[in-house]
Amino acid sequence: MVIRIAAVGDVHLDEDVVGRFRPALEEMPGNADVLLLAGDLTRHGTEVEARCVAREFGGLGVPVVAVLGNHDHQCDQVPQVVGALEEAGIVVLEGNGVVLDSPGGRLGVAGVKGFGGGFAGRCASDFGEPEMKAFVRTTTESADRLAEALHSLDCDLLVALTHYSPVPDTLAGEPLEIYPFLGSYQLGQAIDSAPTALALHGHAHHGSERGTTPGGVRVRNVAHPVIKQAYSIFHLGDHLDQAQVSGIGAGGIQQSWS
Repeated sequence: MVIRIAAVGDVHLDEDVVGRFRPALEEMPGNADVLLLAGDLTRHGTEVEARCVAREFGGLGVPVVAVLGNHDHQCDQVPQVVGALEEAGIVVLEGNGVVLDSPGGRLGVAGVKGFGGGFAGRCASDFGEPEMKAFVRTTTESADRLAEALHSLDCDLLVALTHYSPVPDTLAGEPLEIYPFLGSYQLGQAIDSAPTALALHGHAHHGSERGTTPGGVRVRNVAHPVIKQAYSIFHLGDHLDQAQVSGIGAGGIQQSWS
């Protein structure tokens, strides 16, 4: 049996672009069992923009699960943003998870926005000024919540959903100088601590699509500017090795990654 997962991030919706994705989204029930949204759903994190997201991604006929991104925090209206999404039936995760029943089995999704910090050999450390220690502790606490959520789910297949990247591979194409603000190795460690089948993230608009954690978990950057389509589809099955993922673009073009 196979679970079909559609995913996209960084759609940055507001009134000017609402409706752009909906024609492709209307085909969702025939293409996927669930839709995962990898953060930066709005431009500036206002309740008005969140209601645009709710109109665009609500009522699709499949479960929709999201994490927020940094843009969704900009106007300090996170409770209102989350409320607007949840009113439309969208599940918003932050350090927790959800198990969804599908024809292909029970899919567990653990989600957290994540944070920056950098990667092995080029990362910030919990040392020095209070501001630096607070920065790194935010990263560590976020990764710890992701690990706890991953380990808490009783499911057939497990997916990690973040906004920030857990690996540097999917940042290729971005300036090296900003890698510490695009993700952190601690997220990768959290993903590797559980039997995760796939990790999805956004945030890196100029990054690359494919990566792998040190433990061998496949990572995909589903930021809309990277995938250049309404969503990508990933097929996960318990008959496949966890390191094998097949993907189908929203336009119907199939790719296989091993």
